[in-house]
Amino acid sequence: MLSAWDRRDRPPEEGLAAELRGFAVDKTFLSSLKGILLETELALTFIIFICFTASISAYMAAALLEFFITLAFLFLYATQYYQRFDRLNWPCLDFLRCVSAIIIFLVVSFAAVTSRDGAAIAAFVFGIILVSVFAYDAFKIYRTEMAPRATQGECLCCEERRCPRPLPLANSS
Repeated sequence: MLSAWDRRDRPPEEGLAAELRGFAVDKTFLSSLKGILLETELALTFIIFICFTASISAYMAAALLEFFITLAFLFLYATQYYQRFDRLNWPCLDFLRCVSAIIIFLVVSFAAVTSRDGAAIAAFVFGIILVSVFAYDAFKIYRTEMAPRATQGECLCCEERRCPRPLPLANSS
């Protein structure tokens, strides 16, 4: 029978136990532009959650839900665990997360400012700042991950080397 002292000298196990050790945080991601954007979104959603908790508790669920969704994306990207789910289109999911957060925070921020409470006005200001951060994040995701790119001399419409459809002339008279 092996004791705990004997098990520590054995090589690591294969399978599920070895997979669970793969949650190492990539520190270069946390200092990259995407990491900084996710951290900023996380901090601002937490501030908005606190402001809504202090003033209008009916709107705090939206901020809390977006806080947990952003936290999950930050965890998945920082640990590179998202690469294990190769069937999901991660840039599209991240883009949809940003667009839905823009819509939700615009509606909630403008609804909260009507109460004229100090914390609600602060939530409105932070909400507008957060919407701009989410919009920039969505723009960067679309620009770098989702927009079609053509190499030099390649046609975007049919992916051939030379486009079979010539461009119409501006002065055809």
